[in-house]
Amino acid sequence: MDALQQCFSSTGAERALQARRQFFEAGIRPSGLVSEAVIQSWLRSQRQHCNGRRLALAPVSPSRLHATQERCRSLLQALQHELPTLEQALAGTGTRVMLTDDKGIVLHVSPASMRPRDERVGLNMSEQAMGTTAPGIVAATGQACTVTNGEHYFDELHAFRCAAAPIRDVHGRLAGVLNLMVEEQHFSFDASPVVGMYATTIENTLLQAQSHEHLVLRFQVTPALLHTPLQALMGVAADGRVAWMNGTAAQLIGQSVHAACSAQELLGHDLSRLLQLSGQPGPAPLHLASGLGVWMQAHLQTSHGLGTHLDTSSAQDQASPASTEATPVAEAQPLATLREHSAQLIRETLEQHGGNVSQAARALGISRGTLYRRLRGGREHDF
Repeated sequence: MDALQQCFSSTGAERALQARRQFFEAGIRPSGLVSEAVIQSWLRSQRQHCNGRRLALAPVSPSRLHATQERCRSLLQALQHELPTLEQALAGTGTRVMLTDDKGIVLHVSPASMRPRDERVGLNMSEQAMGTTAPGIVAATGQACTVTNGEHYFDELHAFRCAAAPIRDVHGRLAGVLNLMVEEQHFSFDASPVVGMYATTIENTLLQAQSHEHLVLRFQVTPALLHTPLQALMGVAADGRVAWMNGTAAQLIGQSVHAACSAQELLGHDLSRLLQLSGQPGPAPLHLASGLGVWMQAHLQTSHGLGTHLDTSSAQDQASPASTEATPVAEAQPLATLREHSAQLIRETLEQHGGNVSQAARALGISRGTLYRRLRGGREHDF
């Protein structure tokens, strides 16, 4: 009963202190005093740091840092896309933003530390180097977590509170870790959902940036959630198979993120249907294979990031199938590739605009030069 009372009546700092005494001094598993993620990290750190619990900062070599930055260029660009909004939201809270790669190497820290030796680009935040930290746990497990004060393995880190969340790539692998941290203070807000939301936003940006030659679908049960962290995203390859999907898409469809299926199986619509231009400027209603009604947009991603937004339309629109105002599209054979569709799309758009190249280019969201090169039979990857 005494142990149970301690779990509910003591503060987090007191529970962490009690857990440390049980774990490090008595060799007792401190279940209920700290999270299971922290206990497992302590066990891993104890095996890796068997010579003691004194912290030795471990920055990587300049050559390894340069190679890591080059490998993570897309991740860093995705961060920069969202960083101004994140920093503005955190201004005045004393919270710092850290991004690491999948191994725990620090790629970005802002704002700059008053003690640049402590947290800087190139520092190794993995459990092997720093013991138990929030970014170290995420790098090891791929799961979001928080670590506060005495939950850190090394005594030198007890002034910090951290909340970290994973960022994944188009292959479903861990690409990086977003970490929020404060020193010598409490978070003035619940950091877990905030770091999770921004990690999702960065992940969505990264997924789209990595989707070369994919048809990128965005959908949700209400159009108000499109272009927000709650939107579902999916990349469809040229053969009609789903190349990737984010967590929200997996939840709406009821499948694993790693499920290898065709768009026809998961969505109830084949590639040619998803590629059809509806002529509507906004998202269009669509019923998935499960019967769930969603609002969907499609974006044809090309090797140079050029493309056009295509609003999908359902052949079984329950609202008013006879009133669909989309431009009729001939029932063509299934398209072999997305590039083949882009050529067909240009021809149809030119016809719709009476051969006016400027208007067609504007409608497609590309430059006239790109359209001219495509018309002249230039290199296929120009569009």
